[in-house]
Amino acid sequence: MRENYTRENVACEVEEKDVEFIRLQFTDMFGHLKNMAITASQLERALDNRFLFDGYCIDGFEDINKSDMRLFPDLNTFEIFPWRPQQGKVARLICDVHNADGTAFEGDPRYILKKALAHAKEMGYVFEVGPECEFFLFHTDENGHPTTITHEKAGYLDISPLDLGENARRDMVLTLEEMGFVIEASHHEQAPAQHEIDFKYDEALNTADNIMTFKMAVKTIAKRHGLHATFMPKPRQDANGSGMHINMSLRKDGKNAFVDEKGELGLSKEAYYFIGGIMKHIKAITAITNPLVNSYKRLIPGFEAPVSIAWSQTNRSPLIRVPAGKGENTRVELRSPDSAANPYLAFAVCLEAGLDGIKNQIMPPKGQDVNLFELSEKERVERGIDVLPETLSDALDELEKDAFVKAVLGEKFASRYIAEKRKEWEQFRRQVTNWELESYLYKF
Repeated sequence: MRENYTRENVACEVEEKDVEFIRLQFTDMFGHLKNMAITASQLERALDNRFLFDGYCIDGFEDINKSDMRLFPDLNTFEIFPWRPQQGKVARLICDVHNADGTAFEGDPRYILKKALAHAKEMGYVFEVGPECEFFLFHTDENGHPTTITHEKAGYLDISPLDLGENARRDMVLTLEEMGFVIEASHHEQAPAQHEIDFKYDEALNTADNIMTFKMAVKTIAKRHGLHATFMPKPRQDANGSGMHINMSLRKDGKNAFVDEKGELGLSKEAYYFIGGIMKHIKAITAITNPLVNSYKRLIPGFEAPVSIAWSQTNRSPLIRVPAGKGENTRVELRSPDSAANPYLAFAVCLEAGLDGIKNQIMPPKGQDVNLFELSEKERVERGIDVLPETLSDALDELEKDAFVKAVLGEKFASRYIAEKRKEWEQFRRQVTNWELESYLYKF
């Protein structure tokens, strides 16, 4: 992302590079990207924050009696889409959502993250995040609708011809690099048709913006290859789900605050406290980092997603891992989030939980350097290891009980989020599934 981009910079690029349309984009409560498209002739109005939309029509935003909302473009996010025609190019600006009177809208996920980052700054910290985004590439049917069908049988780090999605993934990487992403690695994941593309860590707001752009680019390029890219956490019951591991670090005075070469395992007390804070609030956080009914089909034993609330430096089975990188590469990896999470909200609640740990010196329990996937329930209980919520409803119960996490989101936002997610859960509860029909219809 650029820094200190000006109105003049944006106007010059629009004119010199033949941009005809500009998308004013923002993200709703559930992590869905929204946009209003304008022509280049209306750019000045957009830069003057004069475009309004109906917030009542966006789930969880505003009531009908005060639904006019205003878009404030972040000039540093200006980007021309490389997949559009060379003539009549399309660009975008990511926007903050404001009320009609120009004040910040407290229910804007981007605002919630900005508020958390401002709190970190007051404490002397800069929050940096590197995501690991997984997704599936499936075939579409004769009408172009997505399926869960794939003809490939590739596994972890397999290559072509086993990896039938390699060409599409290569195009995604090249497109993302053209948009300014620094792609560190890409590869086939464990499940057939599952892929991962990792891009360089950055300050949290930039990373959240990048995740939203990443998802849009991946879906667009997949469609050009006749495929459907999905970030649904668990599209196939017989295969691993898609996670979005979050690698986090704090910088203070330009240095990694998690490093202490004289400390145990080379970690500072701040690193331990940060882990302790996340572990304290993780059950409530799960309602944000794993936001779908389907998310909890991934968080079950046997598919390599963590369910035990524990941490380790040596294995990947706990909730939190401290990867092998030392020195300035020291970081804390939260392994439970999935690719459906709203990144602005996920980063905000993780950061504030970590800061709570630092402020109140919350030490985590002893690290678990065993394969937690292989522990029996009795062994887990004997070790004092708790588990994540098993359903979306359980996670929402935990969020309702955690006043701290609700305050991070804002009471009004948290109430609306919980209410909307309760509706989703109730809709799911009313469904009669094929499994039920196949298991019960002929027996009873």
